[in-house]
Amino acid sequence: MATDLTSLRKLGGFVGAALVDSESGMLVAREGGGSIDMEVAAAANTEVIRAKRRAMDELNLEDKIEDILITLGEQYHVIRLLPSNESFFLYAAIDRNNGNLALARVAMKSQAEKMKL
Repeated sequence: MATDLTSLRKLGGFVGAALVDSESGMLVAREGGGSIDMEVAAAANTEVIRAKRRAMDELNLEDKIEDILITLGEQYHVIRLLPSNESFFLYAAIDRNNGNLALARVAMKSQAEKMKL
């Protein structure tokens, strides 16, 4: 299925993942989440993408966002736009103590490329 996120559960340190419509901020699909409210994360990360797009416009950068990485004290948050439709993005939270940021980025890229929306 186009919105299946279960393969991301295999990531070391997996906390949660979501597929989000960046135009509305609405959650399309979710997997896990733990203590993270994935509805709130969807809306909040939509604002992160909007802010980056505004910054790119102001800097006259004619380029595309591939991913946005946020490193917290205990977690990595990875935002990956879908190449087939940049109105949608994947979001994943990974525990830093048990996860690997490089592997998470590879898995997110692979998952994003499989999704056709």
